[in-house]
Amino acid sequence: MTLGLHHFLFLGAILFACGIVTVLIKRHAIGILMGVELMLNAANLNLVAFDHYTGTAPHGQTFALFVIVIAAAEAAVALAIFMNFHNNFASIDVDRGSELRG
Repeated sequence: MTLGLHHFLFLGAILFACGIVTVLIKRHAIGILMGVELMLNAANLNLVAFDHYTGTAPHGQTFALFVIVIAAAEAAVALAIFMNFHNNFASIDVDRGSELRG
């Protein structure tokens, strides 16, 4: 049995669904960030799978590389925000964010 495009798309859909469930259920900011990373990885998997099965040039891999770079920058900024939030509230529970002023 060989792996086809639909196998990778199904796996990407499962990863994306797990990411959405994680974002909706978690109240901890790090858990939400992990859910967002799962969704970005699902998109990367789909980009590379489409590139492999339909494209001749490595455009999907290039876009996946850009998504990885953007995800790393997003994680760095989010962790800095969470650290500042923790210093102010001694917790990184996202429900406490309504107490922020600005």
